[in-house]
Formats: sequence, structure tokens, C-alpha cells
Amino acid sequence: MYSDALTYATNNPNVSNIALTGPYGSGKSSIIKTFLTKYERPFLPISLAAFLPEADGSVTTTEGRHPQRGTVSKQEIERSILQQMLYGADANKLPLSRFKRIQSPGWSSWLISLFIIVGLIACWHLLQNSTEILSGAFFKPRDLTNWFNFVSFSVGFLFLWQLLHYIYVKSLGVSLKSISLQDIEIAPETAAEESILNRHLDEIVYFFQSTKYDLVIIEDLDRFNNPDIFVTLREINSLINANAGVKRQIRFLYALRDNMFVNTDRTKFFEFIIPVIPIINSSNSIDKVIEQGERLSLDKRLDRQFLREVSRYLNDLRLIQNIFNEYAVYVANLETDGENILDANKLLAILIYKNVLPSDFEELHREKGKLADILHRHDNYVANSEISYKDQISELEKNISNAEKQLPTDLDELRKIYAMTLLTKAPSGYTMIEFNGARNEAIQIIGNHQQFDELIETPEILFRSPQGHAQRINIRGLQKEVNSEKTYQERKAELDHKSGESKDAAALAVRDLRAKISTLRTTKFNEIIRSDAKGTQELFEAFGENKELVRFLVFEGFLDDSYYQYTSLFHSGRLSPNDNKYLIQIRSFNNPSPDFQIDNPKEVIAAMREDDFRQPFALNKALVDCMFSDPREYGSHIEKLIAYISSNFSMCGTFFSIYYERGKRVTELTSALTSRWPGFVSAAISSPDSASHIARMIAHLPEKDISSLHQKASGISENIASNLSQIVALGIDFEPSRLALIKFELKDLRSIREYPAIARLIAEEGQYELSVENVEFVFRDVYGLTAIRELQVKHYTTVLRTENPALIDKVQSDFDLYLKNILIQSNTNTEEEVETIIEVINHDEIDGKYLEQFIAKQSAKLPSLDQVPARLHSMMFRHRTMKASWENCLAYLAGENFDPMTLTAYLDHDESLSILSSTAVADQDSALPLRQFLLNNSDFSDSAYRTYIRALPKQFKQFPDGVSLDKLQILIEEKTITFSEASFAFLEGKEDLQVLYVANNIDRYLADKAKFTLDDDFRQKLLISKISDDRKLKIIADMDLTSLASLPDRASVIGQIFHRAGADFDDLSAEVAQALVIHSKPIATQISLFNRYQKALSDEEIWATLNQLPKPFSEIEPGWKQPTIPTTPENLELVEWLESRSIISSSKPALFSDEIRVYNRRKKG
Repeated sequence: MYSDALTYATNNPNVSNIALTGPYGSGKSSIIKTFLTKYERPFLPISLAAFLPEADGSVTTTEGRHPQRGTVSKQEIERSILQQMLYGADANKLPLSRFKRIQSPGWSSWLISLFIIVGLIACWHLLQNSTEILSGAFFKPRDLTNWFNFVSFSVGFLFLWQLLHYIYVKSLGVSLKSISLQDIEIAPETAAEESILNRHLDEIVYFFQSTKYDLVIIEDLDRFNNPDIFVTLREINSLINANAGVKRQIRFLYALRDNMFVNTDRTKFFEFIIPVIPIINSSNSIDKVIEQGERLSLDKRLDRQFLREVSRYLNDLRLIQNIFNEYAVYVANLETDGENILDANKLLAILIYKNVLPSDFEELHREKGKLADILHRHDNYVANSEISYKDQISELEKNISNAEKQLPTDLDELRKIYAMTLLTKAPSGYTMIEFNGARNEAIQIIGNHQQFDELIETPEILFRSPQGHAQRINIRGLQKEVNSEKTYQERKAELDHKSGESKDAAALAVRDLRAKISTLRTTKFNEIIRSDAKGTQELFEAFGENKELVRFLVFEGFLDDSYYQYTSLFHSGRLSPNDNKYLIQIRSFNNPSPDFQIDNPKEVIAAMREDDFRQPFALNKALVDCMFSDPREYGSHIEKLIAYISSNFSMCGTFFSIYYERGKRVTELTSALTSRWPGFVSAAISSPDSASHIARMIAHLPEKDISSLHQKASGISENIASNLSQIVALGIDFEPSRLALIKFELKDLRSIREYPAIARLIAEEGQYELSVENVEFVFRDVYGLTAIRELQVKHYTTVLRTENPALIDKVQSDFDLYLKNILIQSNTNTEEEVETIIEVINHDEIDGKYLEQFIAKQSAKLPSLDQVPARLHSMMFRHRTMKASWENCLAYLAGENFDPMTLTAYLDHDESLSILSSTAVADQDSALPLRQFLLNNSDFSDSAYRTYIRALPKQFKQFPDGVSLDKLQILIEEKTITFSEASFAFLEGKEDLQVLYVANNIDRYLADKAKFTLDDDFRQKLLISKISDDRKLKIIADMDLTSLASLPDRASVIGQIFHRAGADFDDLSAEVAQALVIHSKPIATQISLFNRYQKALSDEEIWATLNQLPKPFSEIEPGWKQPTIPTTPENLELVEWLESRSIISSSKPALFSDEIRVYNRRKKG
């Protein structure tokens, strides 16, 4: 059918441009070949398939002089077309063409070369006889005897004519393109930019004039995605057919894909278009694939499902045929032993990759290219998978940890917490909630779990009263009121995690994830890369339109890191190129990297010398994996390897870092090193990579070996205690319970905050140092307790209240350290409760000085000494930790460790004074020692002494010895000592105290004064003491007043007493009366006494007395003076009796002041 259509088009005079359209691989070339077998006229095939660039098939136009890298310019395409056209014809048929080609000489070349020699000889002969030729002598005689001259002339003329003719013909193809003068070239700009086909259009027309071609077949031109070239070709076709020299119609046949032209544009270029229906596509390619498999008898070895799936990506029959042809060649060469050990599906996948992406396949041989980049990322994919699994483990452990921290024990309790908060929002009297279209009692809804869970998430609630009143309440902030950090649903989820089933499921999930981590290194490449499918997206994008095919082959495991077994003649049981390269390097004493790829380690080990295993060469990942996979067979090699490592451990860091990450036999290696090299643990913990070594030992050693690590190197415990965070941060997954096998105490729990499972294990096992920070971390972050404030101010009390056995056991197991590091060191731990303090101080094993430091910080007071060890009694009183009570003081005083100064200092404190001042000391005989201690204590401050003396219930008979005068005075003032002659005698020599003693006991003295011998001086001191005036008058009665004139101080004292008491002693002598008036103070007292005792005085004695009074009273004397005195009752009485006794003439109030003017007599009467 297609041949008929082409025959019709090539015979139609109206058709010059024919298009055979169809997708790639649809059979266009096959149709053309079939047609040409029947086409009898000459045709010219032009194919551009070999001209496709590797990068892409795009074409640059002539707008730029230099096409971009990886592209083909339009000029290059036109040049290729022109070259295939002109150089495809015989050069002899195009003698005038400017495109010169090498011509092979034919049989006539012998004659031509001979003719040239003869012609040159003839010309030389003619030149030698040029004179004779000009004179005509050369042609004489005109007979046969002159034949040589005639022949020479004829040959020379013919030679010159042929030479000129040749030059003329050749000049027709010469054109001037540029002028060059040394280094300067002048050429037209358009010569480099114009279309090559247009520039050489005359050559093309000449070509068709000189040849018989009438059909030009152009294939693969569409691959350059440039429709402009078709415009040029159509134009050339039109010019050729319009040329008068071309006597036949020239047709161009194009094979191109359907989408080369947009919409109907292609109808403008082609007069006849023949569509080709593809014989193969992605839906039916499976049939062709199976057909090829049957052709080569491969269908039994190939997986039919693989063929079905991969065929969807193959829609080019030629490609499929070539793949299976190559498959047959590869199988024949790779399986020469007939064992068929290669995976036929993988080999087919390799060949599909080779044919679809040949350039990248070539790069793969050099371990470069896009696929090699993916394969080389195997370790990255493994690391990413490890991180992913570890993140999942961390999340599960975090969920369990958060659940353990939840204060509600179950969901019912959690709902009740939120329900109570919700009910507080209800208006008073509103007991019903309208929810989901129904009214229910609030309690009923709260009891319905499903309804409550929905209710708590609503933004507002409609409350109703029994009377039907409604009120909407906004509860958007209710959940934050209960817990500002987590929502109800989050806390509910955490409690779900807290359930036994959930924790078991989480623990099982963690074990499964850890199992996956342990097998990652042995997991197939496709399984590893599929776990990081998103991360590889960009890598597959590099394959362009073939990315889905490559993704399928890689993800399904048909293209993986075993590709080398299918791409070269080396296979299992023989050395690969990498193996050979490794052996070459070690024989040259070059040490390959520990991760150097060895494909057949058993063969390499067999090829190595015994001594090689005592060299760094043996430190190769693949070799170590192989040796430890069969320790019986390679026992001697392993011994030599360990011997080398033990002698050169510091040089093995790179090997360990690589092997720990990528090795498959880490467990066997670490076990061998630990058991066969006693110094391994010590060397490991001393190395810069100690954290990595310890992590692997914990992860891979058997449990019995882990528990004995501290015996092999005591420093491992200290190393783990200091660097556990670094060890865990390496991400080496192991069961946290394995840490419990090692004896260590972590220094800082906060360093493993990001690892809740390990932190909980450390806390449960008590494997941490007792410090304020560590216990707070356990309290808050591990157990989720919130009483941090209480922990800071009453640490031990709060710990005991948790009732957490692990935490309490840790504290009590090393209480001495707990006391020193926490209870004493914490400056805020001052509010321990009494029961806690009693428990602490009853630790007999602890040195008293540390207990004293603890006690000194506490503010609580112990009520009694009953539960306090005797050795601490003084300390308790010294730091005022005992409650102030006379019972405690008496108990301490009666104890064997009593210290007077301690009790004195305790009692002398303001707090004790404040409390005990209001309580009397017991008056029982048992309390006598305490009463005596208080009485006899001269070390009290005076104020404290007075306070405690007042607290004594009864008097003592005698003053204590050795107390100060001030304290004796206190005893007297507080009447602590009974009044007696003996007590008075005790105070002998201390007259002031005696006076005070008598004054304080004046009544008893007055009642029995005959027993006491007192003089007037003593009595005078009594008169100035604080006793009542009536008692003082009784004392004055016992005194001798006749001497008052000579004792002005005594007279003054007695005068004031008389004045205050209003005493009237009629028997006083004038001398005594005058002394009392003159020496008393103040003036008012003097005038009052003067008025009272003036009758006992004569006029002269009155004048004398007035004279000794202060002014203005001393101015009352005979003369002209008229003194004024203040107007007072005493002064009014004075001037009245002075006037009555004619001491003054008269008196009257002053005119302008509140005074009395006294008019003296001119002279005495």
C-alpha cells in the first residue's frame, strides 16, 4: 500500500515534495527500502542519522556565527546534505564542479602522461627552432624527409591547444572569496552567514544537469527540530525544476515525524503526504520483545513479567532487535562455561540501558556518568535510611516518654480535668448543654466519651437553663487554660501511647526498626534506593525522556551495583579489573584506600601472600568482611590482621571509620579484637575516635563481654560518663538496655536530652552522678514531674514525695554523696520538712560536719530532741534548728553533749527571746538546773538575761556568784532574790545596788528596818530612788534634819519631797525651814515651801531668805525698787503674807502684763 502511494506520488507531475510521516520507529525507512526495490529510475539517498550530536538534536540558526556546544547549526546540516549529494556522484560526471575530489587514474593515464612528455619535447624543439619557424625554413623541404619537424609542430600545437582548453575549463569553477595580504584577510561578512545550499545553488543545479537522478530521499532531517531547513530545500527543489538545463522533474522525498510542523503548516511544504501507521508502540511492544526472545531461544530464562513491564518503555523495533542481538553475543561470551550463573533479566536490563543510553553506558565503564553517580551513592542511601529509621525510633521513644510524663493516669481522668474546667464556664443555673441538635444534662454529655471528645473541640457551647433560657459561651481558650503547651487531642494521644498495648506495640516497632538498621548494609540496592525515592528524583531527571525507564530498571533491581559482572568477561570465581588493580597496587607497595572496591575478595585473598595480612593492605572493607564471614577458613589471616592492628592501632583510624560505617561484620571484628587483644579497650578509649569505638562495642559485643569491659580498661566507665552524648550522637543504633551492663555514672544527663529512651534507662538504672542538674533533669524531663520549685527549695522532701522507687533508691544508695553534692551545694534548698530533716540527721554513717552544713541551711524547726542523735544536739541548737521551748532547752542541758555556750547563744537570739519570753520556766524540781542556768549565766546579753529572769517562776534566796553588776541590778529590779539580811550583805561594797535592792523591797525594809543599819547618806539615796513619797517621808522621819543647812543637796531632795507630798512639819526649826526654802528647786517649789514654813521664820530671817532667792524675788528689799513677779497662786500667796507681815508695802497687778508689781517699803519697819 505504501509502495503504491509512493509510486503514484513519484509519477505525478504535480508532486515535487513528498512527505512520509510517522513517529520514530514506525517503519518509515523500511517502507522506503521496499519502495526502492521496485523503483527503476536513479535515486539519491541522503541520511543525517550519523550526524546527530550526543547532547541533543537541536539546531542553531544562522543568526549567530558560533553554534552553542552540543548543538548542530543549520549550516552544518546544509553542508552535510551538499556533501552527500555532490560526493555521491562520479567525479568525472561533474568536471566543472568546484568541489574537487580525489580521482583514481585509469588505463588512459598511461597514454596521457606519454602524450604530455611528447608534447613537452615537441614544444622544447619548437622553441629551439623558433627563428626557422618564423622565417619558414623550418617547414622546408615539404617532403617526408622533414617529417620530424612536421610531427613536432603538429604535436606541439595539439599539446598547447589541450593545455589552454584545460585551463579555460578549470577557470569556470574559480571564484574570488577573499584577498589575503600576509596576515590580513579581506572576506565578505555574508560568506560566513548565508545558507550553504543557497550559496552553492549553481553547483546543485549543475549536479542535476549532469546526472540522471530524479528522486532525492532525505531521512532523519526531522531530528534537528528546525523547520527552516525544509524551506530552503523546497526553494531549491523549485529552482531545479524551473531550470531549463534540467529536462526532467526532480522530486524530494522526506521521512519525518508527524509533529515536525505545527497545525497545517506541513501542507504548505509538501504536495503529497503519506502517513505511516506504526507497527509497534508501548502497548504492543511486548509481542515483539517475546518474538525476539523466541527467535534467540531466550524466553525460558527471561521473566515474562519483567519483559511485559520493560516493553512499555520500548517502542522502536530496530532498538528491540539490536538489544536481543547484543544479548545473544553477551551470553555467548560471558557464559562460556555453560553454568548460566548470570541473571538473564539483569543482563537484558544492562543491554537495554546500553542501547537507550549508549554514551552513559560508555561512561559507566570508567565509573562515571549519570548511572554511576546513582550507584556510587549507595552509602548515602544507607545513611539516609539509617537516619530515617532512627528518627522513627526517636519519635516512638519520645511518644512513650511523653506518655509517661502525663499526670492523668488514664483517659477518664483526663476528661474529668477538662470537664471541670468546662463546667466552671457554665452560667449559674444553666445545667443543660445543647449539642448536635439535642439537649442533655451537662454531666450526661461529659460521661459520653465520644460526645465529649467532639464537644471539647467546638469553638462555643450553648448552655440552657431548666426554664429554657439559652446562653452561648466561647470556649476557644479552654484547652489552653488547662495546658498551654498541648491540646486535648495531643494529650489524649500521649495517654494512648501510655497504655500497655500501645507501649508493647511501640517497643515491637522499635525492635523491628533496629533490626532493619542492622541489616541495611546487606539489603539489596534497589530496596535501599526505593526508601529514598524522593531524594533520588533529581538524579533521574538527568536522564531526560528516559528517566522513567532507568527508574524502573533501578527500582526493580535490574540495574544495580553488580553491573560489572555483565559488562566485561570477568565474573564470579575470577578476578575483576578492580581486584587486579588492587593486587597490582599492593605489589607496588602502594596502600589502597580501605574502601577500595574488591569484587571477588576470596580470589584476592587467595592471590595475596601470607605476610600481606601483617601489612596495612589487609585493612580493606571487602577483605575483612570476607575473612570474618568464615573465621574457620581464614583463622590464620584473622590472627595476623589483629596482630597488625594491635601493633599499629594509631594508624588504623581511617579503616575503622570506614568499616564501622560500611562493614558487614562489625560484630565479629569487635568481638575478635576484644577477646584476642587484651589492650584493645584501653587503646580504643585513648584514641581520638574513642566515641566511635565505644559505640560499636556497645552495639555489637555480646552482653557478657559488655559487662566485663570495665575489667579490661577501668577508664571506659569514666569515658562513657563524660562522653555518652558524643557516643549516642554518632547514631549507632543499639538497645538502650545494653548501657545498663556497663558500670558508669553519667556526669551530665542534660547532654542526652535528645535521646529520651536512653535518658529514661539511665534514670531507671541510676547510672548518673548525683548533682542538682541531673536530678532536676530526671525529675522534669524523664518523669515529667512539674514540682521543680519544690525540688529547688526542699529537694529531699520532694524526691521522697514522688514515691518513685528508682529515684529514691538512687538517692539513698549513695546518700553521703547526695548530701554533699546536692543538699549542701544547693543554695536554695532551705525548706526541707521536719520529717525529712530527722531522716537526714539520723544517717549515722555521715560525718557530722556535713550534716551541720545541711542543718545550717534549713529554716524548719524540729519540735523535739527526742529523734535527734545526741551527737548533733549542740549542732541543732547552734544552728537554731530546734523549736524554742523550755522542754528542749532542759533536754539539751541534761544531755551528755551539753555545751553552755551553745545554749547561751541559742537563748540569746531574738527569735528565742520572742518565743520564750511569753512562757514561764517550769517550777518543778526537774527544771531547777535550767532555772539555775538562767540565773547564773553571765554570758547572756543584759536584755536576754532580764527576759529569762522574768520567765523564772519563783524567787531565789541569794544572788548568784560571778554575775556582772548589771545582771545583779536586773535581778534586783525583777525581784528575783528574796529580801533578807544575807542578800543585803551579799551586796556589800555595792551601795548603789543595795539602795536599789532596798528601794525595790521598801515595804519589807520598812517593816523590819531595825535589822538593817543604814546612815542618812544611804537614806538620802533611797529618797532619790523610785519609791513613793509616803515611803520617803517615813525614811525622812528616821533622818537627822538639823544638818540640812550644811547639806544643800539633801535639803533640796527633802524639800521637793515635802513639796510633792504636802508634808507639814510644824516642829521644823527656822534653820531647817530656811535651808529647805533656799536649797530646793525650782523656784515654784521654793515659794511653796516659803509660804508653808514662813511662820517659823522671823522678819530678819525672811529678809535673809528673800535675799538668797533668785531675781526678781531677791529684789524684794527696802528701797525704791518695784519688782514684778509672775502671777501664780504661789506668788499671790507670797505677796499676801509679805504685805500682812509688813515686809512689803503693797502689791497690785501690773498694767500691761500678767505680773504682780511689788511695792517695797522704803526701809525696814
